[in-house]
Amino acid sequence: MNAFVLGLVVVIYLLAVTYLGFKGYRETRTASDYLLAGRQTHPFVMALSYGATFISTSAIVGFGGMAAVYGMGLIWLTFLNIFIGIFLAFVFFGRRTRRMGYHLGAHSFPEFLGRRFNSNKIQMISGAIIFISMPLYAAVVLIGGARFMESIFGMDFGMALTFFTLVIAAYVIAGGMKGVMYTDAFQGGIMFFGLFFLLYMTYSKLGGFSSAHQALTDMVSMVPEKLKAMGHQGWTAYPVFNSTWWWVLTTNIILGVGIGVLAQPQLVVRFMTVKSDRELNRAVFIGALFIFVATGFIYTVGALSNVYFLRETGKLAQEAAGGNVDSIIPAFISAALPEWFVYLFMLTLLSAAMSTLSSQFHVMGTSLGRDFLEKILPKGKYSTMLITRFAIVVSIIIAMIIGYKLPGSIIARGTAIFFGVCAAAFLPAYIAAIYWKRANAKAVLYSIVIGMVVSVFWLAFMHKAESAPMGICQALFGKPTLAETFPWAIIDPIVVAFPISALVLVVGSLLKPEEPHESVKF
Repeated sequence: MNAFVLGLVVVIYLLAVTYLGFKGYRETRTASDYLLAGRQTHPFVMALSYGATFISTSAIVGFGGMAAVYGMGLIWLTFLNIFIGIFLAFVFFGRRTRRMGYHLGAHSFPEFLGRRFNSNKIQMISGAIIFISMPLYAAVVLIGGARFMESIFGMDFGMALTFFTLVIAAYVIAGGMKGVMYTDAFQGGIMFFGLFFLLYMTYSKLGGFSSAHQALTDMVSMVPEKLKAMGHQGWTAYPVFNSTWWWVLTTNIILGVGIGVLAQPQLVVRFMTVKSDRELNRAVFIGALFIFVATGFIYTVGALSNVYFLRETGKLAQEAAGGNVDSIIPAFISAALPEWFVYLFMLTLLSAAMSTLSSQFHVMGTSLGRDFLEKILPKGKYSTMLITRFAIVVSIIIAMIIGYKLPGSIIARGTAIFFGVCAAAFLPAYIAAIYWKRANAKAVLYSIVIGMVVSVFWLAFMHKAESAPMGICQALFGKPTLAETFPWAIIDPIVVAFPISALVLVVGSLLKPEEPHESVKF
C-alpha cells in the first residue's frame, strides 16, 4: 500500500472534517445552537446525520462480521431498521417529538421526558442512565474503527483508538450539534457511496449476483457440526425455529436492535433539530434509502465473504479472520479488493465511526451536563455550554478507557445490549409521553428505573453471553447463569425487561391518571 497516497487521503479527509467542525463552531452562538443546531437544520442534512449516527462501525464491522457467521437472515434487521427506525420513527414519533419539544423548550431527550411529565427526577435519572450505559456503545464503535486502522495501517490498537478519540473530541467540544450534524452529513455521503461500491466490487470478485449467491447456498455442506447442532442451516437460510441460533439471531440481534432504535437518545434529539413537519417528511425517503444501502449491503457482503475465503484459503470467514468476528470485514476488504478501494473504504469506516461517536459524545455530554449537573450546581453560576463541554470531555475519557479493556468479537453484542437497555428503560415512557395524555409521572419514573434494573439483572444473572464473563453470578451462586432451562439463558433482556417496564407504566397510570401540564401540546 502506497504510504504517501494513504497519508494524502487521510489528510484531505481530516481537513474537510476540520473545516465543517469549524463552520459549526462559528455558527454556534447560543445553548440552543450547541444542543439542537438552532432547530433550523436542513432536512437533507438531518436525514444523513440521523442515518450516519444510526449506522456506525458497529453495523459495518460488527454486524457485517455477524452476517458472515449467521448468514443472510440478518437482512431481516434491515427491514426492521427501515420500517421501525425510519418510517415509524419519523412519521409517528418524529412529528410529535418535534412539536412537543419546541413547546416544552426541551434540548435533550431526558429534558423532553422531564418537562413532559413535569419531573426533574425523570430528567436527572434518565440523564444518569444514558451517561452510565452509553459509554459501552461508544467504546464498541471506537473499537470497530480502531480494528480497521490496525488491519490496514498496521497501527497499534491503542494508538488507533487514541487517534479517533482526539480528532472527534476536537470538533464535538468546539462545534456542538451544528458541528456534529455538518460532519455527519459529509461522512454519511462517503458511507453511502463506499458501501454501494463495496457490494458492486464484491459481486464482481465473485462472478456476479447469481453466481455469488448460488455459491453461498451450495456451502450448506460446509456448516460445522457444532453450528448445525445449534440450528445453523446454511448462510442463505434462517436458523431452525426454536433452536439456539434462532433465539440468538431473533431476540439478541434483530429484535434488540430493530426495536431499540426507537428510543435512542442520540436519534430522538434529531427530530427536534428541524423547524417543521415538512422537513421531517422530506427526510423520510433519504433516511430509508441510506439505511437500505448501509445495512442491507454490508450484511450481504458479510455473508458472501465466506465464498471468497473458502475459495482462496479453504476456510470459512471467521476462521480466516483468526476467530475474531470483528476482524472479518477488515480482513475481507484488505485481502479481496483492489488497493484504491481500500482507501475509499477506509474513509467509509472512518466516517461511520466518527459520525456515530460524535453524536454519542454529544449526547453523553448533554445527559451529564444539561440533564444532571445543571440540576445540582448553583443556578446561573456556569453556562450551559461550559458545563456540557466539560461533561463531553469526561464522557470521552470514560469511553476510551472502556474501549481499551473490552475483549474481541464484542462490537455487535455491545451495540445490541445498549439498544435493548434503551428500549426497556425509555421506550414505554417515550410512547406515553407523546401519545398518552394521562400517563402518571410517578409510573413513568418507576417504569424507567425498573426497565433498567431488569435489563441489568438479566445481563448479570440470566443471559449467559454476559453473565458468564462478568462472573458475578458465578461468585454469588457458583454457576455462570441462573437460567438452567432452554431457552432462557440465550433470550435477550429486551424480551423480558421491555414488557415489564411497559406493564409498570400502564398499571401505575391507570391507578392514578394525571392530566398533562398546561404547557404540553399534543
